[in-house]
Amino acid sequence: MSPIYIPRRQFIRGAIATAAFGATSQLWAGCTEQTPTNTANTGAPSTSGSPTSALLTIGFVYVGPKDDFGYSQAHYEGEQAIAKLPNVKTVSEASVAETATVQETMLSMINQNGVSALFPTSFGYFDPHILKVAAENPKIQFFHCGGMYTEGKHPKNIGSYYGYIDEAEYVAGVVAGLTTKTGKLGFVAAKPIPQVVRNINSYTLGARSVNPKATVQVIFTGDWSVPVKEAEAANSMVDQGVDVLTCHVDSPKVVMETAEKRKIFCTGYHANQSKLAPNGYLTGAEWDWTSVYTQYVEWFKAGKSVTDGGIPHLVRGGLKEKFCKLSPFGSAVSAATKKEAEKVMAKFMDGSMVIYAGEMKDNTGKVVIAKGKEYKQTDLDLEKMDWFVEGVIGSVKS
Repeated sequence: MSPIYIPRRQFIRGAIATAAFGATSQLWAGCTEQTPTNTANTGAPSTSGSPTSALLTIGFVYVGPKDDFGYSQAHYEGEQAIAKLPNVKTVSEASVAETATVQETMLSMINQNGVSALFPTSFGYFDPHILKVAAENPKIQFFHCGGMYTEGKHPKNIGSYYGYIDEAEYVAGVVAGLTTKTGKLGFVAAKPIPQVVRNINSYTLGARSVNPKATVQVIFTGDWSVPVKEAEAANSMVDQGVDVLTCHVDSPKVVMETAEKRKIFCTGYHANQSKLAPNGYLTGAEWDWTSVYTQYVEWFKAGKSVTDGGIPHLVRGGLKEKFCKLSPFGSAVSAATKKEAEKVMAKFMDGSMVIYAGEMKDNTGKVVIAKGKEYKQTDLDLEKMDWFVEGVIGSVKS
């Protein structure tokens, strides 16, 4: 008899219709935010779990295509890397919307593929989708990119990981600030959430550290992937004299190609887009998910879990911890600019670089960081950022 194949989403719709998922009855006291653990190559707290050599099946869910030159591609490259490790199998689904559809995908991977850990990577997957499915599946570990785990509020089988990619953005801003001829930089962004705002601010601070009069104009498109609006925003800023473009959208492809077509410079995001703009690509802020996902596999194989505290609920890291990296410099970057960027990189690597130190004002003139006050990268206040620094043209309410 030939095997019967039931499409993933059809299968899980049937499962949802015939099974009742009980809500977890465990109560947790308190509601304190966790201090993030800065790690990609270091160990985690000990746990009672035993090391395992059994096959690990890990699921990944992407909001965009795996070849988008951006967010989803960067995560997929990390998945591909760990799929080559001994006793590791990965399953994944791309172009999954931030709707109840992702719940179907996750449940299918649990019921059909037998995954023990899930990495639903998009920001909008967290609430309510991951929260709901995690509560109903307490034996499965869920790890979300960028979400904030709160003890006592969220299920214990949820972890959060994210990189301080604003460090790479700061360095890219230095390169942009030293390369621009007009002093006008442009930033095409999806939504004014804290991670995006932080990238814009760090990019601006990097540029103004070497070019104090530089400005960064920001246009929000309203969503993660709207190519037409991204092209319109990019062209509009070029028309206004911007000569370096960058972005924080799911796929930087349109912005990079527009910059190249308009014969201006650009810096990339998520992955390496140098192939899209061979003449104007300066550098870029890239993720290094290979390093991060390899660390998680090592934790899993050591018998550790996020549920019992063996794996930290909040895992963070920057350039030093190999959560992110800088794209190779393009042909348009001068030797002097490279040298300056490398000096800043060295400060991040030795831990002496602090991006957010007072006195610092927002772009309305209000003091947002008092004189003498400084925020380390691990400070949770930075993950709630809702203001723009001096030099940014735009509003977080856009």
